Amino acid sequence: MQLVAHRGFAREAPENTLAAVAHAAEADANAVEVDVRAARDGTPVVVHDPTVDRVTDATGAVGEYAPAELGSLSVLDSKEGVPTLATVLDRASDRGLAVNVEVKEPGVAAATVDAVHDSPLPTRAVWASSFDAEALRRVADANDSTAGPDVDTAHLAASVRDHPVATALDSGCVAVHPHYRTTIAGDLVERAHAAGLDVYAWTLDSPWVADVVANAGVDGLIADVALEAYAGPR
Repeated sequence: MQLVAHRGFAREAPENTLAAVAHAAEADANAVEVDVRAARDGTPVVVHDPTVDRVTDATGAVGEYAPAELGSLSVLDSKEGVPTLATVLDRASDRGLAVNVEVKEPGVAAATVDAVHDSPLPTRAVWASSFDAEALRRVADANDSTAGPDVDTAHLAASVRDHPVATALDSGCVAVHPHYRTTIAGDLVERAHAAGLDVYAWTLDSPWVADVVANAGVDGLIADVALEAYAGPR
């Protein structure tokens, strides 16, 4: 069972920061999940929302800021800035973590693939996920246009109405990331596995619920809190 630290265990560390990456490693996660958007110059930066308003004391769209300006902000009063994806990949490599990059907007997909290829992490240790089919298509296009290994992709799904297995297959994904509730009832996990897809369920914050979801046969848990019992070999 793989344990993925959602935004670096967002209930325990300042989300999407280098400190959160370090916390994920210290809590024995196998991987860290981060969100990626484009800064003003197109550089992939690690932040969830389209604006900086919620997580910093600044205001405005992420895309209005240069990477250095984002790095000088304080995320959730932690004095940790908004990092670039390249920096996060470097830190994850140092800490022995795989990385799940959630691509929040299609326009940053190609630059995300470039950042993965330029990082010290093996490409197989990074995968891109998205709710947005266009973002997944652009990752696939970037894979096709570069000489490096393909960056694997996963389809994020909020409900079975999103047709998670069919959409993942249509998008060329190797995995599906459904909301954990969709894995408890029905045959989603079985159908995904039959189609050759890994299943990582999000977002867990309770060991009791994690037990139920793990028993459904998922391959990984994406969690907001450290679930030490599920931390497998690194």
